[in-house]
Amino acid sequence: MAALDLFGRRWTLRIVWELGDEPLGFRLLQRRCDDMSSSVLQQRLAELQEARLAAVLSDGRYTLTPLGHDAREALRPLIEWSLRWAAEVSDPPPSPEQTGDGRPDR
Repeated sequence: MAALDLFGRRWTLRIVWELGDEPLGFRLLQRRCDDMSSSVLQQRLAELQEARLAAVLSDGRYTLTPLGHDAREALRPLIEWSLRWAAEVSDPPPSPEQTGDGRPDR
């Protein structure tokens, strides 16, 4: 439940996603996160550091820890599912004739 609470906080998943490929400085990370407020970004980064998913390098850039990279990999199936879901919901829903039973799919 603690992991779901952490990842359910606004912007947390986005930060983990953006830090997945390379360490980023605060301002660049903020820009990549659609210019989120600096106070929210600072709070989320502190939470990720406390959870040992992110760390600050000696040059001030933020990076995922090995545990953070593991979390990102664990989320990959959810990301793949969300892409399929987005494609599905962008299509119009099937008509009752297409479902074969006269009732909408559930």
